[in-house]
Amino acid sequence: MTEGKAESKRAKELLALNPTQEAEFKKKVLEAQKNKNRPKQDSRLSPGVIYVGHLPLGLCEPQLRSYFQQFGRILRLRLSRSKKTGRSKGYAFVEFECEDVAQIVAETMNNYLMGERLIKCQLIPPEKVHEKMFVGAQTVFKKPSNPAVARYNKQRSQQQLTAMTERLLRKESKLRKRLAAQGVDYDFPGFAAQVPQKKKSSSGVINESTCSEDPTPVCTPTFLERRKSTAANDEDDNEIIINMPKVEQDEDCVVDEDSSEDSSEEDTGTH
Repeated sequence: MTEGKAESKRAKELLALNPTQEAEFKKKVLEAQKNKNRPKQDSRLSPGVIYVGHLPLGLCEPQLRSYFQQFGRILRLRLSRSKKTGRSKGYAFVEFECEDVAQIVAETMNNYLMGERLIKCQLIPPEKVHEKMFVGAQTVFKKPSNPAVARYNKQRSQQQLTAMTERLLRKESKLRKRLAAQGVDYDFPGFAAQVPQKKKSSSGVINESTCSEDPTPVCTPTFLERRKSTAANDEDDNEIIINMPKVEQDEDCVVDEDSSEDSSEEDTGTH
């Protein structure tokens, strides 16, 4: 048994091809064995981040992750979306576990035709990677239930429209005061020019007979009072004046009258 163990130990010993370098070779073997037993702290790969732009609208987070996983392990992925509508803005950031893999992906996918679009892909240097670039990347996207576009285009009541108009006019007046305080003489129409002005009547009561668009006036109290006053003024005058329209005489009529007078004079002369 002891002889078998000794032979196995001799077989495990490593020998250098050059006898003069055997001692140095044994030192390197011992260092390699020590490093093998140490925990792998320095063997961590440095991650690499790539920018992917000009993406088709149909590509979302699941499709991008499944496509880029063929190159290597993906640590984080963030697709930029609009806060108002929730739609994709057409670009994303992908972080790979190895920077070399990210470099290969950037060179391979740049100007790659996908969905009738040329994908733009480039590697982002580590010093330009913002610390908040992947904030919210791990959360699953949910479509907003009440986006800003729907809030803006919703139907509003008359009270809400009045309140909105007053708020805009109040902000505009503050802006004008601020400009005047800074010494800026700038006159602009603004929202006040778009608001219809209310018609102010001389009396508090609106005369419906004058405002009505009907061909016959409405018999309102004011209209009846006006008729009574005109009738009373007519009773004070005893004489009646009839204004007849002027008759315009034509030249033909004048010529006929002259000829008739001449004929009458001739008749008298003969008699």
